[in-house]
Amino acid sequence: MNVGLVANTYSGITGGQGALNSARTNSENAKFSELVARLQNQDDGRGTLSSAQIADAGRLNGDYTTGYAGAFTLDSDKNTNVTGAAANQANPHVQNKTIDKTSVLYEKALELEGFFVKQMLSEMKKTIMKSNENSFAQDMYEDMLFDEYATAMTKNAGFGLADQIYLSLEA
Repeated sequence: MNVGLVANTYSGITGGQGALNSARTNSENAKFSELVARLQNQDDGRGTLSSAQIADAGRLNGDYTTGYAGAFTLDSDKNTNVTGAAANQANPHVQNKTIDKTSVLYEKALELEGFFVKQMLSEMKKTIMKSNENSFAQDMYEDMLFDEYATAMTKNAGFGLADQIYLSLEA
């Protein structure tokens, strides 16, 4: 068999494939360029928002924790009595005050109380004896779990620290 004929035929086949691939690439590039031009000319407001306009105030994009935003939304939450440590005042002659749990100030006070509760839970977690070494992922998800525990405890336990913070900052 003539080797030159086989090589010549083979290069003709690959040369044809190269031309076909080049034509496909050019066609895809043209379609992509047309799509980009169409999207740039489209003025429906999409793609022109900053992340601050997309995310809620004080939260990051991709922040999937529950948080305290919207925890209290009822009309009765606008004028509630203090709870927990704030209600247990040493002086019985001090007039009971009411707080607005729907305010941003109270939300921030809850965040501070949640931070303290998280610190308490972290110290409590250190006392647990473990039989094996945790992986980085397990430690990370366990920390996220304790963040959610702290959030739930802050919203529901009625420690009253957020109430005290609110009262001291409101005045």
